Amino acid sequence: MKDCLFCRIIAGEIPSAKVYEDSLVYAFRDINPQAPVHVLVIPKAHASGMADIDQLDDATLSACLRACRTAARLEGLTSYRVISNCGPDACQSVGHLHFHVLGGRQMTETMA
Repeated sequence: MKDCLFCRIIAGEIPSAKVYEDSLVYAFRDINPQAPVHVLVIPKAHASGMADIDQLDDATLSACLRACRTAARLEGLTSYRVISNCGPDACQSVGHLHFHVLGGRQMTETMA
């Protein structure tokens, strides 16, 4: 999708700090980190969010979760949090399915 920020990052039109990439997934450092380590993991195929995951095949969805683990390991994390904000009330700021891998400090127990 040509007007999607993350699709443009995948296409190389916008620079990013790549952490991991394979044929299905791209992972890069967040430009506004919420923890010492904050990596975004995105499928290369566009789906606007969790509501649209039926547009992605199971291999892509599985690759996203495996890439979260891989990105955490590459960043030296042994303990981390994976989050996907789904929709405007959850503060999803980019309309492309993505997962936040957060770590490098003690996380709070609250998720709200």
